[in-house]
Amino acid sequence: MAQVNHVENHLESDIHLSLIPSSWGSQVRELHMSDCHDAGLALAHSFATDPLSLYLLGVDGAASWSSEKLWKLHVRLMKYSYASYKLRGVATSIGPDYDAVALWMPPGTTNDDWIATLWSGIWRLWYLLPREGRKRFFDEVFPILHDTKAEIMGNRTDDCYYLGYIGTKASARGRGYATKLLDHMIYKADEDNRAIYLESSHVRNNKFYAKFGFEIKKEIVLTRGPRPIRLYCMVREPQNDKSSTSVADLGTDKE
Repeated sequence: MAQVNHVENHLESDIHLSLIPSSWGSQVRELHMSDCHDAGLALAHSFATDPLSLYLLGVDGAASWSSEKLWKLHVRLMKYSYASYKLRGVATSIGPDYDAVALWMPPGTTNDDWIATLWSGIWRLWYLLPREGRKRFFDEVFPILHDTKAEIMGNRTDDCYYLGYIGTKASARGRGYATKLLDHMIYKADEDNRAIYLESSHVRNNKFYAKFGFEIKKEIVLTRGPRPIRLYCMVREPQNDKSSTSVADLGTDKE
């Protein structure tokens, strides 16, 4: 059925009408499990060129699959990841079309157990990933992320805020969205007197995090590909200074 927009010209010149809530463009909002499809797809776009994402899917030559097949798998991985974090954690977004998304595990929560793995669909990746990707995901990345966080945080490993993902779509970068998503949870972490832990998957983002008080504690090197992939484990200790931080949005990252 054809649909014609009959809005009068004088209305168009006076008022910009839209069904998209105006607050979405400037305010951080908490997402729900029902946002899994849209938020997962947004994360997939945000991390389409991320070194760790490319490594896990074997784009370095470990998988001979078509780009279309790898993209569909990448989207599924991000949707499963969203569900895994949202089960017990917090998902936030800003922008009219899920332009930036962050996934958090607050103190006292975890998605590193079989319940989250089964419920979210992460277990399906064992069968969906190419052979080398499966080894990288389950045998290399998962264990080393878990063990390194425990090594760095010690008895605080379950008593800190963990930033699992923060990503901004390429079309929405430079608008300060990532800054607002970080500030939103940093405020809560400081109120709770809790540290924040993350893994940065690109060296260019380390300066961005440093402006918020994050410090590199250790580097992880993934070596199953033709060239090593480095992850930078960073920690931000709680700060009493509530002065706002204003920095440019430098893009996406995997934490």
